[in-house]
Amino acid sequence: MKIAVLIPCYNEELTIEKVIKDFKKELPNADIYVYDNNSKDKTAEIAKKNGAIVKHEYRQGKGNVVRSMFRDVDADIYVMVDGDDTYPAEEVHKLIKPIVEGKADMVIGDRLTNGTYQKENKRHFHEFGNNLVRKSINILFKTNLKDIMTGYRVFNKIFVKNMPVMSPKFEIETEMSLHALDKKFIIKEIPIVYRDRPAGSVSKLNTVSDGIKVVETIIKMFKDFKPRQFFWIISLIFIILGLIVGIPVIIEFIKTSYITKVPSAVLATGIMIFALITAQCGVILDTVVKQNRENYELQLSRYTDIEKLKENQTK
Repeated sequence: MKIAVLIPCYNEELTIEKVIKDFKKELPNADIYVYDNNSKDKTAEIAKKNGAIVKHEYRQGKGNVVRSMFRDVDADIYVMVDGDDTYPAEEVHKLIKPIVEGKADMVIGDRLTNGTYQKENKRHFHEFGNNLVRKSINILFKTNLKDIMTGYRVFNKIFVKNMPVMSPKFEIETEMSLHALDKKFIIKEIPIVYRDRPAGSVSKLNTVSDGIKVVETIIKMFKDFKPRQFFWIISLIFIILGLIVGIPVIIEFIKTSYITKVPSAVLATGIMIFALITAQCGVILDTVVKQNRENYELQLSRYTDIEKLKENQTK
C-alpha cells in the first residue's frame, strides 16, 4: 500500500528536520509531504534539503492546508502529523495497523488516556477547552471518544477523498471527528505518547481567541448536526419566557374577564409565536440534514464502485 505522510507546517524550522528523519526511519517507503503555510523562517528550505516533497499553501490556516493535502495527494494510507515534534514517529505503526486490516477508516492518536498530555502540556486552559469540546461531542453523538483535537491521525483513502474540509483553521481536527461520527465512519483510538514542544519552539495557538472558537465550535456543531434538538431547546426557552410574561395576564383575565396588561399580553403572544416558528425551523432543518446524509451515502457508494472498477482495470 502507498503511504503518504502529511505534515502541515508554519514556522517549524527548529523541529521539521527531526520529524522528517524520524518518519523516514519508521516508514522508509512512504512519501513525505511538507505543506508550508507562509512560514517566515526556513521551514520549507530545511524540509526540501531533508528529502521531503514540499508544497505551499498560501491561504493561512491549518484547515486550508489540510484541504489542499487531501485534494492533491494520492495514496492508500494517509498519516497526518504536526511538524512540531510533539508526536513520536515510532507510534505510527500501531496507528496504521487498523487501517491496513480494514478495521477503521480513521485512527486517532489518543494523547489523553495514558496521561502524557496532562504531564507534558504547559497550557492548561487548552486542556480545559479540549475536554469541553470532547464532552459536548460525546453527549451529542452518544459516543465515548477520548481525544478530539489530536493532530496525529491516520486515514484510509475513502475517508480522505470524501471529506469536505470546511474549517479554515485549527478547528479542522474537531471537524474530522464530527464528520466521521455523523457519516458513520469507523473510528479507532489508540493511546500514544505525547511530548511538549522542544525549547525555542512556540505554539501557534492563542488562549483567548481559541477559547472563543471552542465555544463557537460547540454551538455550531450542535446547530449543524442536531438542528431539531438545537432549535427545540431555543423554542423551549422562549416558551418559558412567554409563560412568565403571559401567566399574570391569563390569571387577570380568569378573575376579571378583562385584560389591563395589554403590553404584557402582546409581548407574551409575540414570544410564543417566535417559539413556534423556531420549533418548526428545527423540524425542517432536521429533514434537510437527514436528506444530506442520504445523499452522502449514495455518493460514497458511487465512489467505492469507481475505485473498485479502477482496481479491476489495473489488475
